[in-house]
Amino acid sequence: MGLRFISAEEAAAYINHDDVVGFSGFTPAGSVKSIPVAIGERAKAFHAQGKPFKIGVITGASTGDSLDGSLARAEAVKFRTPYQSNPDLRNLINAGKADYFDSHLSSVGQNIRYGFLGKINWGIIEACDVTESGEIVLTTGVGISPTICKVADKILIELNSFHPKALRGMHDIHIVADPPNRREIPIYKPSDRAGSEVIKVDPSKIAGVVLTNLPDEVGGFSGTDEVTDKIGQNVADFLSAELKSGRIPSSFLPLQSGVGNIANAVMAALGMHKGIPDFEMYTEVIQDSVIDLMLKGRIKYASGCSLTVSPEALKTIYDQLDFFHKRIVLRPQEISNSPEIARRIGIISINTAIEVDLFGNVNSTNVMGRKMMNGIGGSGDFTRNAYISIFTCPSVAKGGKISAFVPMVSHTDHNEHSVQVVITEQGIADLRSKSPKAKMQTIIENCVHPDYRQIMNDYAYLAGDTHTPCTLSAAFAMHMEFEKSGDMKNVNWGDCFRK
Repeated sequence: MGLRFISAEEAAAYINHDDVVGFSGFTPAGSVKSIPVAIGERAKAFHAQGKPFKIGVITGASTGDSLDGSLARAEAVKFRTPYQSNPDLRNLINAGKADYFDSHLSSVGQNIRYGFLGKINWGIIEACDVTESGEIVLTTGVGISPTICKVADKILIELNSFHPKALRGMHDIHIVADPPNRREIPIYKPSDRAGSEVIKVDPSKIAGVVLTNLPDEVGGFSGTDEVTDKIGQNVADFLSAELKSGRIPSSFLPLQSGVGNIANAVMAALGMHKGIPDFEMYTEVIQDSVIDLMLKGRIKYASGCSLTVSPEALKTIYDQLDFFHKRIVLRPQEISNSPEIARRIGIISINTAIEVDLFGNVNSTNVMGRKMMNGIGGSGDFTRNAYISIFTCPSVAKGGKISAFVPMVSHTDHNEHSVQVVITEQGIADLRSKSPKAKMQTIIENCVHPDYRQIMNDYAYLAGDTHTPCTLSAAFAMHMEFEKSGDMKNVNWGDCFRK
């Protein structure tokens, strides 16, 4: 039986109201591009006729605008999980027009197989090659594609000739067995492989193939600045000191780093620091900074879930595929984010916080406690299981009107028992083996912006000398002051105690 080649519109016609669809992509890397646009147009046509059309959307993580953006603008999203970052989708979620439930990225695949997310009607997958025997070669992102291909009733393929077929061999496709038959994942260092180069499916499941030639919709991250550069330097200095003290093995340990300008600044600082030896990565997203350091010989190997790189960096990779084939592997997020592997190989995790409280609890997802920003992503997978868990953030936001440090976070994603080190441009707060009171003082002295240091010290005094100093009447006063006056510095602790 040969492959059936169809248009994006013909593919979209298979998708019906209330279907649950699993899409490829982890960030815009490997995200499908033509079929979701056509689904959005199909939804608009239904809505114009007064008919309902919304689908459940499950992806690896955030995707490109052609997927998340197109479906959001068409109001075609019934629910969405997990991590997302598209502005139109975020607005839809925060307006209550689409349900959103967050999830640790390592858990998505298994939750699908367990049946926790319901029946998966369709899988829509981007590939650089597909054979009549049912071998699918993915492109720049793996995400949950292997599990979606396994459980979906039917599969649609976007065969994207922008990505070379020579990508075959860069992927390591491994699906763990489910309990009670699960065994260890045989990965003991970043370069180890546990699975196949391809996804293998029953070819009868492939309902159609859509031909495309479209680049990944990876936007550029904002450049580094004085603040992010200082954060990066502080991270590098901290890890260098840990090496010198013997708390990190002399050979160093694999790094996991988040996404964005701070992550790029951290990578750049580590690459330049003479106290940091050449190192390996076991992470989610491979960014431009990783490619740059790999070419310089500072990063020896990188295991990830996606190549989320600029068009220029991707061209560099494709022009030198022989070089990068030997140094990069792309895995399903269930493997790239595996708690088992993170703990076994001793990952040093470096992630970004929105806000941190005085005890080290971290909010990485919500603004003022009720507006979703992006989601937890894989930060929880790594933080809880890391050899050392580090969170970074600028000490202030909105031109100094918001302090990243508050008495109590408005939403908790990572609790004080998992967060070991907090680093800002101001300094380093090592929270290991410290009581709540000691954590409070360490954070105030080392991480809080000078404009807020006295404010925080005043709160600490008012909170008293208990095991966990806290006064509930003032715990969210800084958040409330920002919503009232637009500047947290205007907080008046005395107001919190007046009747």
